[in-house]
Amino acid sequence: MATLIASYSSCASRMTGGERRLAQRLEAKLEDDHLLWYDVPVGPKALHPDFILLHPSRGLFVLEVKDWKLDTIKAANPDEFEIETQSGQRKTVDSPLVQARDYVLAMCSLLEKDPELVQPEGRYQGKLICPYAYGVVLPNITRRQFDSQLALGQVIHANLVICKDEMTEAVDPGAFQEQIWAMSHYNFGTTLTNEQIDRIRWHLYPEMRISAKQLSLFPKEPADTLQTAIPQVLKVMDLQQEQLARSLGEGHRVIHGVAGSGKTLILAYRCQHLAEAMQTVLVLCFNVALASRLRSLMAEKGLTKLVTVRHFHGWCTEVLKQHQLPRPDYRQYKGAEYIQRLEAAVVAAVEAGKIPTGQYGAVMVDEGHDFAPEWLKLVAQMVNPFTDSLLVLYDDAQNLYGQRANREFSFKSVGIKAQGRTTILKLNYRNTAQVLMLAYEFAKEVMQPISPDEDIPPLVQPNSAGREGPVPELVKCRSYKEEVNHIIQRAQQLQERGIPWNEMAIIYRDNWMGEKAFQQLQQAGMPVTGSTKAAAAVTLTPRPKVSS
Repeated sequence: MATLIASYSSCASRMTGGERRLAQRLEAKLEDDHLLWYDVPVGPKALHPDFILLHPSRGLFVLEVKDWKLDTIKAANPDEFEIETQSGQRKTVDSPLVQARDYVLAMCSLLEKDPELVQPEGRYQGKLICPYAYGVVLPNITRRQFDSQLALGQVIHANLVICKDEMTEAVDPGAFQEQIWAMSHYNFGTTLTNEQIDRIRWHLYPEMRISAKQLSLFPKEPADTLQTAIPQVLKVMDLQQEQLARSLGEGHRVIHGVAGSGKTLILAYRCQHLAEAMQTVLVLCFNVALASRLRSLMAEKGLTKLVTVRHFHGWCTEVLKQHQLPRPDYRQYKGAEYIQRLEAAVVAAVEAGKIPTGQYGAVMVDEGHDFAPEWLKLVAQMVNPFTDSLLVLYDDAQNLYGQRANREFSFKSVGIKAQGRTTILKLNYRNTAQVLMLAYEFAKEVMQPISPDEDIPPLVQPNSAGREGPVPELVKCRSYKEEVNHIIQRAQQLQERGIPWNEMAIIYRDNWMGEKAFQQLQQAGMPVTGSTKAAAAVTLTPRPKVSS
């Protein structure tokens, strides 16, 4: 079964009847190695072919669908068709064959700029590495009707059209595939590799790209730097991530994903998609540093005018100030008590109608496992009921700040309508299989089977995406001072091997550890930069130093 992006269930409502039938046939009659995209913008010009088909050996196809009946077409020439609309008016439109041809040629021109996607030698040197073709689908005109109209055959060659009786539910898969392959005039090149397919996707769908800045702990380029090279690691969203991102419709959605499964990438795409529709978006998370990173990501995508990113308690403070409501006195209340009173003030103001609900076209919660149930209940009320767009990203195995007992709640109890709208991402792309295996040895005691009730936040056991790397070393020291001395020695050895200081990081559990390490590193004469406090807007900038 072919992979359709976006999923059929998410895009069927905006398809014509003929497009729905074709989508069903393509999904059912083509094998698993076929990729299909329906009405997805292509390239920097955001072209909109009806269907794009990509196959490792057959190549790239564009299909334009016209739900015309025979009597709809009043005149035709190679460039234009005159059709009669449902209201009885006559209208001149571009030839669907010309549309399909122009789309595929524009795609070829874009892809041929990449030296890795062209023929290196021979007759087709410099041309696209795979075959390409285009055609027209007429789901309401039979082959006999098409053949009876000589004028049609003169402007659309017979082998470049699929007719109504050639795409029935009972059509033989082999015959249906041959109908598509017959559209191609070319038979050259070798079978596309997975890397080449990802490279094609990277060029055709720039919104699926994952920049080096998103992957790096220490970004080396400013946010406004134009990305011209394909990153080496996780260059684009994988197909499951892309299909999920493009298939998210309106309503409440919950994505349960293990660490490193691409949840935040999907959130970023969703923000971009909604911002293009001019919806105001609120993105909330618990961690201050994560909020800063997300703001940087939104700025990189040029979304700051419509997308607001805040950590939860910063948003609470801001919304009280915005509506001129009193905040707790920080001189009277400290620490956790201040936070509790801040939360209570916002909840009370919303219940009293002093803070309006439904303020945002969409609300998204990243790392929702760090949110208390009452926070989620508050956030759910901020969604405009007309759009009702709420996305919660969740992984209870990463619950860093709360007690495990606190996770026993249902989404329904906090106003999140998640039943039938949950997705689970199990593949970890961030870590090598060796790192993931070691981490799991530490975490397996708290890992439990997935909850059978999709309305209860589950614990999801991660699977490796297949990346390989060296086996991590565990070194047991007699004291923390000895640990730091060992780190200093190893860092110096790595630097002597040619690894830059700014590609080394030291991670610690508690602030006092960072302070001690910082002092010892400086005393050892090592260049080091970093922060020992989880303060807002702390940004790591690349310097020739070790970061701690």
